[in-house]
Amino acid sequence: MGEVEELKAEVLKAQQNSDIASLYILEQRAHDTFDEDTLGGFYANILDLALERLTDTLEAHRVMDMNEVQDFATLRALYEYAIEHYSAGKTSDASALFEVLSGLSNDKEFSSALKFHWIASKENLCLDDFISKIADIEATQNAGTFYISCFNKEAQKLLTNSQIDVE
Repeated sequence: MGEVEELKAEVLKAQQNSDIASLYILEQRAHDTFDEDTLGGFYANILDLALERLTDTLEAHRVMDMNEVQDFATLRALYEYAIEHYSAGKTSDASALFEVLSGLSNDKEFSSALKFHWIASKENLCLDDFISKIADIEATQNAGTFYISCFNKEAQKLLTNSQIDVE
């Protein structure tokens, strides 16, 4: 069996097990092995699984546990999906996703960070301005989080000036 077929078999097994975390583990190999179309399908599968888990979580009236590997991977996939919308200028879609994500996790830092994302996108601040004016990218990189987790002084002004109740 060739490398591509072997990787496709591993991906299929992870999909059948609804194992988003394993799909993320296979991500670098997918980048190195798959063509653009196959890679697009790979990410679409991650998103489909994440959306299923989101629905199940909301229906069960529970929050996701950042220490549980599948919940962590699901939150990452949904965050990446929201950022894609934000990057594409779909601020209202991004804002809705960030709002849901801000209340979806038991991790207070994640929830707090996502509130900044939510308000910025709700106020139609473009992603580039959010990154340059609100986010502290260097501190985020040092923190090692998959999401923008550190912010500068302007972020507090954004919260204060916002008409959105974040409690």
